Amino acid sequence: MVYLFFICILLGFMLLVYMFIEAHMNIIRKHEFSFSNIPLEKPIRIFFISDIHRRKIDSSIINKMSNQVDLVIIGGDLLEKGVALERIEQNIRKLSSLGEVYFVWGNNDIEIEKRDLLTIFNKWNVTVLKNASVTLNHLQREWALIGVDDLKTGKVDIDLAFQGVKQDAFKLLVSHNPRILKFLKEEHGVSLVFSGHTHGGQIRIFGYGPYEKGKTHVYNGITQIISNGYGTTTIPLRLNARPETHYIVIKSI
Repeated sequence: MVYLFFICILLGFMLLVYMFIEAHMNIIRKHEFSFSNIPLEKPIRIFFISDIHRRKIDSSIINKMSNQVDLVIIGGDLLEKGVALERIEQNIRKLSSLGEVYFVWGNNDIEIEKRDLLTIFNKWNVTVLKNASVTLNHLQREWALIGVDDLKTGKVDIDLAFQGVKQDAFKLLVSHNPRILKFLKEEHGVSLVFSGHTHGGQIRIFGYGPYEKGKTHVYNGITQIISNGYGTTTIPLRLNARPETHYIVIKSI
């Protein structure tokens, strides 16, 4: 009986070690999409990262993505309460080394003084998309990047977000919360959506977790990436929901 007790303790400890190791993996998932409504001579290359929380972005990811992307998108939850400003700025500095950075708000991003975060953004020229859009030029081809506020802690204004966006433009929308698809209509003309928030459930036991695993799927003609995210919340552990970042290549059909 004593031996069984110690075996259970050992197995439990080994599981915790494995969960900690899994939570700190550095995975880059590559996605290639082709669309007919954006004529391109060369693909648009995007690095997407969401739900960083307390993690320090590993230099191995930056090294792999160096000179490989045209822009960087942060899909919210860059931080949470208690994360040092130095850590936040260090992560932004690393991402900025890859290319121009765009950011949408997540539910945890409001847990520090907004002015402190905006000071960092201003220093590193991060563009915040809060119910707003930018028209980007890729080798003389224009396309629209749209970002909306968080569904849980912000105020989503779809009409404001699409203000000034050309009807026939290729549209990529970023929302921290994947449920944004319920608010999009056919006339918005969105082709691609990036989201995070769910952490893929973070800890999944026998395939079950509080949220679905991250995935790429099509809903009402819109392609959506839902990321497991890079960091963790509450506890620095994961199980069967590995952290991930994303390298997205957009091509013409």
